[in-house]
Amino acid sequence: MKNRIIVLISLVLLSCGNKILKQSTATTKTSISKTMKPNVIFIKTDDQRYNSMGFTGHPITKTPNIDQLATEAVYFKNAFITSPICGPSRANFFTSQWERTNKVGFTHVSKNFVPKKIFDNSYLMQLKKNGYFTGYLGKHHTNIGPIGERNQYMKDNLDFCYMASGHLGFHLTQSHSQEFSNLKNETQIEGLYEATETFLEPTKEKDYFFDNAGSSVKHFLNRRDKSKPFCLSINFNLPHAASIGGMGKKPTDPEMYKSLYQDQLNDFPMPEGYPIKKSSLPDNVFKQEDLMGYYNVTSENFLRDKKMKMARAVTGIDNFVGNLRKQLQEMGVAENTILVFISDHGLLLGEHGLGGKTFLYEESIRVPFLIYSPFLKGGERVIEEMVVGQDVPPTILDMCGLETPNTYQGKSVLPLIQGKTKNWRKDVFFENLFTQQGYPRIEAVRTKEWKYIRYFSKDNDRDQYLPMASVKGEQPIYEELFYLKDDSKEQINLAGEQSNKAILKELRERCNELVTDLATEDFKQ
Repeated sequence: MKNRIIVLISLVLLSCGNKILKQSTATTKTSISKTMKPNVIFIKTDDQRYNSMGFTGHPITKTPNIDQLATEAVYFKNAFITSPICGPSRANFFTSQWERTNKVGFTHVSKNFVPKKIFDNSYLMQLKKNGYFTGYLGKHHTNIGPIGERNQYMKDNLDFCYMASGHLGFHLTQSHSQEFSNLKNETQIEGLYEATETFLEPTKEKDYFFDNAGSSVKHFLNRRDKSKPFCLSINFNLPHAASIGGMGKKPTDPEMYKSLYQDQLNDFPMPEGYPIKKSSLPDNVFKQEDLMGYYNVTSENFLRDKKMKMARAVTGIDNFVGNLRKQLQEMGVAENTILVFISDHGLLLGEHGLGGKTFLYEESIRVPFLIYSPFLKGGERVIEEMVVGQDVPPTILDMCGLETPNTYQGKSVLPLIQGKTKNWRKDVFFENLFTQQGYPRIEAVRTKEWKYIRYFSKDNDRDQYLPMASVKGEQPIYEELFYLKDDSKEQINLAGEQSNKAILKELRERCNELVTDLATEDFKQ
């Protein structure tokens, strides 16, 4: 009897409505067979905006495979990342906790890591404990175990660990020659598909992959035991701006990375009112000139070129999804496959006069999120409720018939799909604790209709990690209040208007309550 496969491709498919996704939402009972252990594939992209695909309304980027997947999947229209920057976001996926609880920040400044006991509660290790063959490949931006051990605990415990820490270049061997020296494909998307294909079908033709693996990964690459269900986490570093610099520069690069969308360069949509010559934030909060070079939004030519290359990367990922589904068909397991797709966060591309992430505006925190499963018969196909990245691990375990560890703060979305949940979260807390590159510390609360954002002084917090500062009474230096129902682009700050005094007070107090609840909890063991 064939293994039931749950391929959770968390790619982030959240966007303003789409005709395809407004199809009927059948209310018949959701059916999920529990007789066999499902396999899991979890795909995570990097810096991918919620509206970056065809089915989410992008006017240029072609994503036919993801568009098709969306017609068959459950679509989460309001999916968010609560710490919109690489390391903390990924730690939140491992722990199913908010950053304020797990205290894993971006770079070494937080001086923290995911402890071994907490990693044992990750969806990967929980599945391994229950008989799964587990794999992780691609970008890794979170320390598992003490920093000096260089993720040794993760490598030793996963069955197939093919990863590199930090950013991956567009050409994998250029950025990490040791880890990826055994690949035939240098380009990131195609190279990671080669590794995925090897994980799924480690045939004799793939001997070269294992035989030529570099010393840093060789001992952590086992051939898949086909008698076991599997879980594979696939992690791109695209369409991240740090990984598009070398795109199309080698003669061996696929033609799409050299010329795709070039004739539509001037058609890429720019933010309303562009160019916005000054950040919408006061200078004592953030100055536009503090942005990293590759987040430059003041040069129109630079920004258009970046948008075009990011679009190429998204189309490349779409090809990956198409090839993956084809391979599952050829393996005879497609009818047992669940796909979920999510990004680590979004990205500002000139909105508010800003680029990059960490800011808690919609472009930065909102992501696309799809779950496809042939075992979901009926149920809601479009979910309006607010879901977060921390909900992915408990959902994976729930769909595999396993209990959720008591350290998790996220919740399984399966009851939402089944229409069994009436008391879902009414608001979400967001945070940025990264104090380098000019970024301010920020906290926010979002409801369905309102968003409250507050910023703290940069005078004495540079290169420090201060998760307890606001809990101990530090007051913000600037506040924003947006009525999302009428102002989805967050252009009109209502914080200073007397008529909104009551809602401002309510959301301030709610923000205080949420940050205190999260920050006073030590790392749950």
